[in-house]
Amino acid sequence: MSRDRPRRTPAAARGEPHPPADHALHELTVLSCTLFDTPDESEILRLAMDHIAAIGPYSAEAGFLEVDGDLVPSPRNRKNHALAVDRRVRELAGQDGPVTVPGRPWGQALGLRGLEELHGYLVVTSRSQPTEAQRSLLATLVRHTAAALSVAVAHRRRREEALELHRLREERAALQRQLIAVVAELAYQRAVHALMADVAAAGSSEEAVTRALHKLTGLPALVEDRFGRLRSWTGPNRPDPYPEPDPVRQDELLHAVAREAGPAQIKDRLITLIRPHGEILGMLALVDPQGEADKHTVLALEQAATSLAMELAHLRNLAEVELRLHRELADDLLAGTDETSAYARSEAVGHDLHRSHYIVVVQWSDRTADDSFAQIVGRVASAVGMRSLLTQRSDHVVLVADDRPPARALYEALALEAGTPSGTIGVSAPCDSPDDIPQHYQEAQRALEVRRHSRKPYGMTFFDELGLYRILGPGNDFRELEAFVHEWLGQLMEYDTRHHAAMVETLARYFDCGGNYDETAASLAIHRSTLRYRLQRIRDISGNDLANVEDRLNLQVATRVWKIVLGGSG
Repeated sequence: MSRDRPRRTPAAARGEPHPPADHALHELTVLSCTLFDTPDESEILRLAMDHIAAIGPYSAEAGFLEVDGDLVPSPRNRKNHALAVDRRVRELAGQDGPVTVPGRPWGQALGLRGLEELHGYLVVTSRSQPTEAQRSLLATLVRHTAAALSVAVAHRRRREEALELHRLREERAALQRQLIAVVAELAYQRAVHALMADVAAAGSSEEAVTRALHKLTGLPALVEDRFGRLRSWTGPNRPDPYPEPDPVRQDELLHAVAREAGPAQIKDRLITLIRPHGEILGMLALVDPQGEADKHTVLALEQAATSLAMELAHLRNLAEVELRLHRELADDLLAGTDETSAYARSEAVGHDLHRSHYIVVVQWSDRTADDSFAQIVGRVASAVGMRSLLTQRSDHVVLVADDRPPARALYEALALEAGTPSGTIGVSAPCDSPDDIPQHYQEAQRALEVRRHSRKPYGMTFFDELGLYRILGPGNDFRELEAFVHEWLGQLMEYDTRHHAAMVETLARYFDCGGNYDETAASLAIHRSTLRYRLQRIRDISGNDLANVEDRLNLQVATRVWKIVLGGSG
């Protein structure tokens, strides 16, 4: 019977009187043909359960299919006694046996067996004891159902075996392709290792590494230092001029690459870090705007980075020896040494001591002045263009620099590198002779102390910009300075606080402009008449006379200390 033949609902299922034996036999014959035409095991079980009533006084209580060693209940199982029936079927362990269902005097669990295995169960109940003929029809239905399941299982397994055979053939083809790729990759690896061995034998210079990498990959190769400055470029399309690095973006870039397990694609570059002992010395990159890099390109990049890391580590060791010589010279200059010896030793380490120098003192509140911090200070100073000798003390690092440090760049770069802005830098006035270096070292320390005890303790302070505070000698008690300021400006500061005014700032600008009304009004962006009104109010509030020489001097000193020492704050 074709599987498109329309199904008929058994007479008993339609509520008609129980069919006679010959009609039941006919129903069973029709069902048998349908079962063997059905390829799906679940559908076979459903058909058998639907037609149980056609061959006797039976009801299909439950059906089970064996799936991977377990009995899976049919969705058509009756819910009333599902747990008890399920438990009983599993207790039978593959054998036929009686099943007790309330209201049904007769019940059997009948195994659906193939030649060598159990395919499932039919649980059948009856309102009365079936006759021998009815039992025979039930047994025939069970055998036909089991045989149809055997056929369906066999077809399914053949399909699975065919799929498995196809999978194995595909896997074999993939393994063959993989073997070919491995052979090609090994050949490429040998070429990479051979070329990098030649580079290492030649000294592994940055130029040699980028040339080899460009030759292997066909992509432009470059090396940048830790701060983003170009060290070497091989290949076309080199930017001219090369972009000046942004310290913040450079730090973000390094952190982004460091988070990756291998080389990272950042915009148009494939980048790997050069860090032989964990410390980042720079980065090696390929310019790959089309994203063409494959695993062979990554291998070449990683091998080149390894070769370059060893060379840079060697150079770092040499630099440490040179740094030690620099520190010894710097220590002697700060302590005081004769000029002849100082000039000779500075020439030996490649430093021009004949230029005017500035002493720079660096202190970070949450960093000890150890070798690690001193190296950071030295690297950052070089990165911002400072040529200097470096040494360290118990709580600060000292630079003997041959030029005036950039006003903000040194502090900002150090804050970025140290990971915190809690640092203070003091810079001396220019020094023209090695003999004067100890005195200028004190100036730098004084500038640092002034900044550190101010209301804005973090940043850079130049000694020659301290103004009045330069004559306030070391050891002054800042509380006394505050008391002095409050004595002369306290009433004005209180007035400013209550009325959100700027009387103290107005007075300070007035003195800064030498008492010139026009300049003072312009600097404050107010009208001349407004300035006259404010000065009169200052006289009234403070009780001090600006025409009095002594009052004027004390007020001017107080405003200068207010600005320099107290940070322009009440």
